[in-house]
Amino acid sequence: MRLELRESVPWWLSLAAPIMAIALSLLLASLLIIWAGESIIDAFRMMAIGAFGSTFALTETLSRAIPLTLTGLAAAIAFRARFYNIGAEGQLYCGALAATLVGTGLMDLNAFWMIPLLFVAGALAGGCALLLPWYLKTRLSVDEVVTTLLLNFVILLLVSYALEGPLRDPMSMGWPQAAPIIDAGVLPALVPRTRLHAGLYVALAAAIVLWLLLRFSVFGFSVKALGLNSNAARHAGIPATRTLFWVAMLSGALAGAAGVSEVAGLKGYLTLDLSPGFGYTGIAVAMLANLHPLGVVLSATFLAGISVGADSMGRALGVPSYIADIMVASAVLSVLIGLMLSRYRVRR
Repeated sequence: MRLELRESVPWWLSLAAPIMAIALSLLLASLLIIWAGESIIDAFRMMAIGAFGSTFALTETLSRAIPLTLTGLAAAIAFRARFYNIGAEGQLYCGALAATLVGTGLMDLNAFWMIPLLFVAGALAGGCALLLPWYLKTRLSVDEVVTTLLLNFVILLLVSYALEGPLRDPMSMGWPQAAPIIDAGVLPALVPRTRLHAGLYVALAAAIVLWLLLRFSVFGFSVKALGLNSNAARHAGIPATRTLFWVAMLSGALAGAAGVSEVAGLKGYLTLDLSPGFGYTGIAVAMLANLHPLGVVLSATFLAGISVGADSMGRALGVPSYIADIMVASAVLSVLIGLMLSRYRVRR
């Protein structure tokens, strides 16, 4: 048996990969639910109700989907150019740290100027966090998977130092957290008495703009060419180093914007547990969407619904909520296998 590269991939085969991944993840979850001694129908019904069955549930799912969409877009643009950014978690904290520096009294502006300023500061900080991995990759051929992954821990230690030292809120009663964002920098709520905020508009706009950029611009063509064959792209005259620079800046900026949305929209202040792993889950979001920017929105909503719904299922039926993590992991593995089979055919 051998794998043979297809000359062209049918559209229906590319579409089948994420559908197969979702089906297999639901099948695996069903087996675990049976093992736990509960009804599959009741478990999935409670999961759906917990994620989408009420206004509160829907807003919780959408608020969870905001950072997942932004980190998923960060992974999607980088992976399309074969720049494997595994450091979105650290870039998210860089964006949150920059928003905290600017939004806790450094400037006193009205909300019309303050909120965009926070996103610009967070995006620049997230993008700059990828400059070192970009330089090491393009100049010294150092694997960016290693450098971006290890930078996550360096950035988290930096944030921890800031929260224990210069940025510590004197009113926090000893708890390591920064001062809250001023009122002018807080993202407005979209639904009263819920946690859903205007960061949803930012995430949707980012997905649409990124899709237009990749679909209709010269930059998007350069990214596609680098992803298909970097040597051929260089031979054709595409400036690979410069293109990868803007890919790195854009990827880091999207992850940094996720940090801004969490600080200024959801929590209001910076803590070390701001993200429960949004940067890493964003990779799963991007892979499940087949690196398509608009698909990232649907993928992020689906995975956010699983996470929120699993908590409701666990409280109602006593089924472990860790089933959600297994569903996410199995979906990613399934979509990787599906994408491989869509690009290669099996020959005897």
